[in-house]
Amino acid sequence: MRCLLFACLLLGSAQGWALDRFQVEGYTLPNGLQLLLKPGSERGHVAIRLVVGVGLDDFACADKELPHLLEHLLFSGIDASGEGGLEERMQALGGEWNAYTSNADTTFVIEAPARNQRKVLDLLLSLLTRTRLDDQAVAAAKQVVEREDGGHYSHLQRWLDRQDLGHKAGNQLAVELGLKCAERAEVGHLTLAQLEQVRKDWYAPNNMTLIVVGELDRLLPAYLERTYGALEPIEPSEHRELPQIQGTAATERNLIHGWVGQSAQLHWLFPEPLLEQQHDETFDLLKDYLDWALYRQLRLEHELSYGPWSDREVFGGVGFLSLNADLERDDLPQARQVVEQLKAKLLKDGLDPATFERLKQAAIDRQAWAVQGNSALADYYWSALGDFDNGRFSDPAKRLRAVSLKQANLALRQLLQQPGYVRIEKPLLGDEQLLWLTGGLLALIVFGSLGGYLLYRRRTH
Repeated sequence: MRCLLFACLLLGSAQGWALDRFQVEGYTLPNGLQLLLKPGSERGHVAIRLVVGVGLDDFACADKELPHLLEHLLFSGIDASGEGGLEERMQALGGEWNAYTSNADTTFVIEAPARNQRKVLDLLLSLLTRTRLDDQAVAAAKQVVEREDGGHYSHLQRWLDRQDLGHKAGNQLAVELGLKCAERAEVGHLTLAQLEQVRKDWYAPNNMTLIVVGELDRLLPAYLERTYGALEPIEPSEHRELPQIQGTAATERNLIHGWVGQSAQLHWLFPEPLLEQQHDETFDLLKDYLDWALYRQLRLEHELSYGPWSDREVFGGVGFLSLNADLERDDLPQARQVVEQLKAKLLKDGLDPATFERLKQAAIDRQAWAVQGNSALADYYWSALGDFDNGRFSDPAKRLRAVSLKQANLALRQLLQQPGYVRIEKPLLGDEQLLWLTGGLLALIVFGSLGGYLLYRRRTH
């Protein structure tokens, strides 16, 4: 009750702290549900995010679609009116909703008028507690999930995936290293009993965070304690360990993407070494620096690529930073030489201090306008839940300022001292190769026909 009164007092004096996006009224109900409530700048609107701590990484390769399939099933209806009736209720309240299943979590996303926020939260609670799972609903949800994943998983597509012909560069490397499943997870074999077990094991208040941002109802804390606070907690389930690098991968491979064409992509991927402090901020700044370095070399200096870029990806428990470029097929050797020279120069000379400071300040300045509006703020809290502590999210601008040139240079050398993994994506044949192949086939046909004709004439005379 003390927490509830404290929340009401803070909501009553919201104007004084609403502009500080890092300060949030956050507390935990007795049943373990974590609440984050934040008055927003946009009146008449609330953004709601319910984050459930279960995602694709919590299941083995064959069963990875279980949380995704359950997410769809929960929209199948809470009474005889079914899915359509559920959607009509949300429309009548002036809101809209969706849900997303990621590697780490399942999140229900709602935008709604402030005047109906409690009614919308009632409907969300009904979806969580009253949705009945049955075989007919499961069959319908399976069709939707299959379409979302690209349609029926044919024998040809499965064979291509097994040959590493169906993956982009990062995914292909992750498969080789044992960080990612080689084949697409299917839903046909998943059962109603499995889905019910996922719901029982993971959909509980002590595995959820409810975020509400916008024009908050003064009675919202009391309402949440009375309704969502009545959900029964469970014994938390253990998350699966994220996979680490288990195998070896070829240092260089050509990947076939398409049949004919003159385009190609060069990718050079490096596993990120773990840093004790400011890991993400350091590699975000290095990414910005490498973006600029690639642009200067490949576009401005050598005119080889219009939009080269660097990228950060995470597969399992391993992060990768990559250097990438869209190229003409014939320019691949020169582009590769330029990128190798860039790597050698960075290892020898390190980062240019003036360039690093300029890009660092630009990254800090972006934080002033990076999150605008209730919805963006709710999404930010969703993505940064791990940084929430004692009523505040940590300020990324402060963490960026803490990254020194020395620290960035050390991380850069640790990154680029590795040989990395080169992946080149290109069609099976270039335009000229196709012309030569076509010409050769035509020549074979002509000479074969001529030879057959001459042989025929010889036999008939």
